[in-house]
Amino acid sequence: MRYISTRGQFGSASFSEAVLSGLSRDGGLFVPENLPDFSTRLDTLKCLNYQELAFEVMFPFTSGEFTEEKFKKIITKSYSKFEHQEITPLKFLKDKTILELFHGPTLAFKDIALQFLGNIFEELLSKTKREMNIIGATSGDTGSAAIQGVRGKKGIRIFMLHPAGRVSPIQEKQMTTVLDKNVHNIAIKGSFDDAQRIVKEIFSDLQFRDKHNLGAVNSINWTRIMAQIVYYFYAAFQFEKYHPGKPLFFSVPTGNFGDIFAGYLASQMGLPIRKLILATNENNILSRMIESGIYKVSKVVPTLSPSMDIQISSNFERLLFDLLNRDSEQLVAKMDSLTKTGSFDISNAQLSKLQKIFSGVTINTEQTMECIRNISKQDEIIDPHTAVGIAAAAQKTGENVICLATAHPAKFGNAVNQAINLEPDVPVSLKGILQKEFRCIDASADTEKIKAIMEKEIG
Repeated sequence: MRYISTRGQFGSASFSEAVLSGLSRDGGLFVPENLPDFSTRLDTLKCLNYQELAFEVMFPFTSGEFTEEKFKKIITKSYSKFEHQEITPLKFLKDKTILELFHGPTLAFKDIALQFLGNIFEELLSKTKREMNIIGATSGDTGSAAIQGVRGKKGIRIFMLHPAGRVSPIQEKQMTTVLDKNVHNIAIKGSFDDAQRIVKEIFSDLQFRDKHNLGAVNSINWTRIMAQIVYYFYAAFQFEKYHPGKPLFFSVPTGNFGDIFAGYLASQMGLPIRKLILATNENNILSRMIESGIYKVSKVVPTLSPSMDIQISSNFERLLFDLLNRDSEQLVAKMDSLTKTGSFDISNAQLSKLQKIFSGVTINTEQTMECIRNISKQDEIIDPHTAVGIAAAAQKTGENVICLATAHPAKFGNAVNQAINLEPDVPVSLKGILQKEFRCIDASADTEKIKAIMEKEIG
């Protein structure tokens, strides 16, 4: 299998080239030339455990880079630190189903892809005897999961940008208390969108990129998306055991569009998903897009669900590429319009195609808190991002929806306490973290200054 860029100027790449490059040299995102079709294999796949299913789903994407035995070992290693044997278990409440994605080392769904990606990086770099300098941006959970995925790994440095004061205290400390020499946290004065812009601008400087062999861990990296496809299949198979014959609905708290895009790909690979409910907070550029066909940037609003406080959703470019029938010229024109005017639109036919699989819902802060309160009455505490997804599902359908629980509630204890006047139980891994020694560099949201910091640390 080969990979192409959404911008159409790169040619094609192997799996290892796509993974190690992260972002294509033309500024586009890598997508596979085609997708495997599992529609006739669902009955066989449903009998597998998570690690076995991960192998079957992901191995076709790897372009023959690994033997079957080696790839299975990478998968086993990647999920060895998860606290639940099912990796992503379902929990059935009275009229809802929750897909728990927070049983990894940093208690967030990002662990599922980033534990895997860290091991893929290590394996591919060992073959080439190269070093890699990772540059990433985070609105909260990606940073800590990426750092845990590569901390202490030979030949890898990571530079993680986060918006100062706009992540939860727990999220901040999960990143900045990792003191390994290959880990560098940078707090920028700005928003996540500023951090993401800086990362893209640094990757666009091809001379700097080549000199320092840059790599990406944000969901612009195809491997992140690939690993997330697995739990849609796994959740569907577990759901069917308890609700045979029921249609499949997933509700996904959405910021950078990577998580829900993985669900879209699962549907394209043969999983019979009836609808993907795209749940946003007040930063609702994506739900507005699905309703109107207009993608228009507005100001970022701080909310109780900070990991979703995003306006420019990188992975939407991958979906747009499909909506435009993989016409790179049209896509580049849309991206140019976004850069110049802050918006673009799609045709009615394209909007109809979008709405066939996606429904968009906006959930505000009060609705988020109300959902946390309602779910607590069932002796279940959820974080605010998960609450956005559950509240959106309740608005959109009466069916039993699989709602993605993207983070452990203890990571957002202040928000939970604000809603129900109760602090969630703190897992052992988080106890005392706010008092730990930390290390972080403060910087303005200036690309050249970030590059200077990187060069100083790289030496």
